Formats: sequence, C-alpha cells, structure tokens
Amino acid sequence: MKLALAIQTPEVPRLVPVALLSGTLEEKLAKAALWGADGVELMTSHPAQVDPDSMQTLLGQYGLQIAAVASGAISLALGYTLLNVDPEISQKARARLYELIDLAAALHAPLVTIGSFRGKLVWVGEGARDQLVEILRQAGVYAQARSVRIALEALNRYEGDIVNNHVEGLAFLEEVSHPALGLLLDTYHVNIEESSWTEPFQRVLQAGKLFHVHLGDNNRLPPGKGLIDFPAIVAALRRGGYDGFLTAELLARPDPDTAARETLTYMRSLLGN
Repeated sequence: MKLALAIQTPEVPRLVPVALLSGTLEEKLAKAALWGADGVELMTSHPAQVDPDSMQTLLGQYGLQIAAVASGAISLALGYTLLNVDPEISQKARARLYELIDLAAALHAPLVTIGSFRGKLVWVGEGARDQLVEILRQAGVYAQARSVRIALEALNRYEGDIVNNHVEGLAFLEEVSHPALGLLLDTYHVNIEESSWTEPFQRVLQAGKLFHVHLGDNNRLPPGKGLIDFPAIVAALRRGGYDGFLTAELLARPDPDTAARETLTYMRSLLGN
C-alpha cells in the first residue's frame, strides 16, 4: 500500500478544508516527498488549466505519483454538482467530470474520485437516481477508453443522500453496470455509517470494487488522533490484497503541514515501511 496526501492545485479559488500542505505547488510536493508520501491526490476546480507536462516534471523531480484526481474542489469551491436543481450547473459539472478524466489520463493517474460532487437526489426529485446512473455509466465508457477508473465515495448521511455505506455502494454499482466504476471508502465516513471497522473493506475487496481509500479519524483529524482502529483496517486491507493508495483527506488542523506530517508518521508505523 502507498500513502498520499490530498492537495489543492493553484487555480482553486478558495481553500478546501480537507486539503493538506501549505505553500506553492512545488513547496507542497517537496514537503510531501520529504515527509514520506508516495504520491498526492490533486483537488482541482479547473482541470483544463492544469498543465500535465509541468505537473509531471515536478512529480518526477520529487519522486511522487498521482494517486487520483479529485472532484471535491469543483463542488466545494464552485458549487458545481452532477445532480443539481439548475440544469445548467449540472451540465457544467458533467463537462468538468470529463475534463477530470482527461487530466487523469494525461497524468497517467489511475482514477478520478467523486464524493460530494455527485450532488443530492433531493435537489432533483423524481428520476434523479436514474439520471446519476446514466451520467456515471456514460462517464465510465469515456474513462475506460482512456485507461482511467472512477471511484464513487460512500458519504455519510449528513453529506449525501445516495450511497451512504458499502452495501448501498455495491448495489448502486450493479445499477450502473460498468467495470470502470468502483467505490472509494473513507474511514471517516465508515465510522459514521458502518457497524464494523473492517467488514466494509473486506466485502468491497471481495467484490473487486475497492478502487481507493481515504484516511481520516472519527473526528476527521489525522489517524491516531481519534477512536478508529486503523491497525485493524490496515490488516484487513492487507488480507484482501489491496495495493492501492491510502490518501489523507482530513481537516487541516492544527495546520495543513502538521496534519500531513502526523498522518504520514502514524501510517508509516502501521505499514512498516
């Protein structure tokens, strides 16, 4: 397993609360490498403005990989969501989703993540679930053609009204029925919605659909600062053969650098590398 930090790219117009590291993009990458990260997860609001060549040069300079290209900054900073009461905003969000996929492909990133960016069923009403299924199926076709996968995050009930846990997630994947779509499990959301630390990871791994993992303790602080049994989760991931990224996407407290460094130090002690 590899460790990554969620960072926002320079064009994002406001601070994202769960983005880590301070400074310029190069300063962020330098810190990530120095403190033991294997990669970064890019939170971008304007994917078409990110220069993949310059990004790859910097990544190579610091020996880092791209764990994922994330959509959270699009919803948090711009208010664009795939499901939206305003059809024009929904259409803009769909266009951004394809831009995210293009950026991931250009960076040779394995996947694009979708959390709050999907929006809420209640905003659209009747037919919203079918609408989201079709949006993600079409995006899956586009992504697969570019060797990119899409990881849909199971969000807690306070942040989303569709796919709150792994059972709902696996059922939704069956509706979409496209191999490029899988699940992202976040330990913070698992803490709220699940009845076991390990079963959600085990079951999604057994289904072959665990595409990505986010880290955050029950208080959304760095792992080890709360109540979640991270040793048990890491052991379950190992048993299930998970070899992907674990990305710290958590509150930047007491500051974005300390939160990043504490996460990497703690998780390295569990991973033993």
